[in-house]
Amino acid sequence: MSALVITFNEERNVADCLASASFADEIVVVDSGSTDRTCEIARRMGAKVYGNPWPGYGPQKNFGMEKATGDWILIVDADERVTPELREEVSRLLTGPEEPSFAAFTVPRRNHEYGSWIAHGGAYPDRQMRLLRRGKGAYNDVEVHENLIVDGAIGELRSPLLHFSDRSVSDRVTKIDRYSTLSARERAKRGIPGVGGSHLLLHPAATFWKIYIMKQGFRDGVPGYLHAVMAAYQTFLKYCKLQEMRSGLASGNGPSSGAGPTGNVREGGGKR
Repeated sequence: MSALVITFNEERNVADCLASASFADEIVVVDSGSTDRTCEIARRMGAKVYGNPWPGYGPQKNFGMEKATGDWILIVDADERVTPELREEVSRLLTGPEEPSFAAFTVPRRNHEYGSWIAHGGAYPDRQMRLLRRGKGAYNDVEVHENLIVDGAIGELRSPLLHFSDRSVSDRVTKIDRYSTLSARERAKRGIPGVGGSHLLLHPAATFWKIYIMKQGFRDGVPGYLHAVMAAYQTFLKYCKLQEMRSGLASGNGPSSGAGPTGNVREGGGKR
């Protein structure tokens, strides 16, 4: 089995991430031009490090999967950790007497935000497709929220993957700025019509209501409230930026023109 991690300036995360995935037969790291010690740390930990200019989330992961040699590929983000339970479950699955009948598996992901684990508001189980039989799938090429398109049946693993999304509110605001730009650009590319009052007023309110009330984000206390407010804010910014692009006031290149990924932000409490 191969583990795949894509990186850009992840020196504070990459060591713990790779250590958690060290049970893999090989670890493939695809870096998009880090200027910190990310690649040095990854090589020191035995990973195969490949440089590739940033082509987008989906294409970058596809590039990494092409470099992987294992029959199965475990895809992990730099700010995620494979739990001991998930490690054991994957190991049992792939070394058992019977060949798995599925082409891919989803894993439940636990999200740590604002100093706390978020258990409600759509933040858990937050299932992600992360274990794939090599050659049985590829990511689509969209600006943000890329999807793994799988040729075959999909199973579910029970043990969680841990996601340390942000270390501070400032980190989250930075990511919201980036991902709202990417989301607006994707909608502009798809020819979605102009922005109206309902997009700027009702959609953010609906996002907050869905996460905080319908999906019981209030049960997570202050972190749950922040989680819902930030998701609503991202929705608001997305439509503001789409309107800006539609009116010709901005090129849509903004913060999304950076050299690589900066982590995950979910919209509307859904999956990245």
